[in-house]
Amino acid sequence: MSGLPFQSQLLPGAAFAFGSALLFGLTAPLSKLLLDRFDPQLLAGVLYLGAGLGLAAVNFGRRAIGLPGAEAPLRRPDLPWLAAVVIAGGLIGPLLLMAGLQSTSAANGSLLLNLEGLATMAIAWLVFRENVDARLFAGAMAILAGAAVLSWNGAGVSLDKGAVLIAGACLAWGVDNNLTRKLSSADPVAIAAIKGLAAGSVNCVIALARGADLPGPVPVAAAATLGFFGVGVSLVLFILALRHLGTARAGAYFSLAPFIGAVAAIALLREPATPSLLVAGALMGLGVWLHLAERHEHQHAHEPLDHEHSHVHDEHHQHSHDGEDVVEPHSHRHRHRRLAHSHPHYPDLHHRHDHS
Repeated sequence: MSGLPFQSQLLPGAAFAFGSALLFGLTAPLSKLLLDRFDPQLLAGVLYLGAGLGLAAVNFGRRAIGLPGAEAPLRRPDLPWLAAVVIAGGLIGPLLLMAGLQSTSAANGSLLLNLEGLATMAIAWLVFRENVDARLFAGAMAILAGAAVLSWNGAGVSLDKGAVLIAGACLAWGVDNNLTRKLSSADPVAIAAIKGLAAGSVNCVIALARGADLPGPVPVAAAATLGFFGVGVSLVLFILALRHLGTARAGAYFSLAPFIGAVAAIALLREPATPSLLVAGALMGLGVWLHLAERHEHQHAHEPLDHEHSHVHDEHHQHSHDGEDVVEPHSHRHRHRRLAHSHPHYPDLHHRHDHS
């Protein structure tokens, strides 16, 4: 079977990943406009709470008005994975980051945060055995090098206590990103809402306990709205990218966020364009081109599989509904029979096979 055209495999996942990076990248320069009214940790908490509360409202609202659910709900077997990603990404990561930033310079912290992308890809390749070839590896390294150039201030990296804590935060988020892939077949709005509520609550409680002042309702509402789009919707798109691309590729595209933020800062905050921005843009552009030009195709076998996720009746989903009228996409538990064929693909929900 020839399978789906390569572009149809490429566009959904890449578009979700780019959209996620765009929204998250815009959040940094827009957050700077609020920092004169907020303690930094309290601002992080309100951003994440805005994401969690906003997405929870979307989730309950669509149920209240009877919109049909095209996404698979979270089930009991998902709960251990959900707990793990909330602890790693919603609790440990933010706490280590805030503690690290108190013990090291902002420039040092900015450069070290690029370790998240490296940790995400390394865990995906070494632990979960996602497919990687020389072209894909070179593209990922070019994107990460561009992010490093962008945050380089010429002073190097000081390996102090703060640096170790920030590296630990990046490792926690790398684990979080890889474990979130285990949940990517379920409703991304519900997952992102739970993570946002967890991370936002922790940071807000700690910041207020330290004595941070809560600003007036207008700045809080502005920060919460920014968090809904820049953190919440961004995370939903990232989970969808994980579903289509796998962790390493989605993580590489998400590493474009600092470059997007820097370009937005030039436009919004009148910050100067620097030579490092041009170098970073060239490196990231090369990396993205290497990824988008990837064509991974070989004869592969799909073993029998039972699972539940949003789908349409494509060549991987040839099951009946006993004469019922169905609306696509839809979600229900279904069984895949063994199928052997060749077509271009990514390590998505149906292509997590071994390449050894």
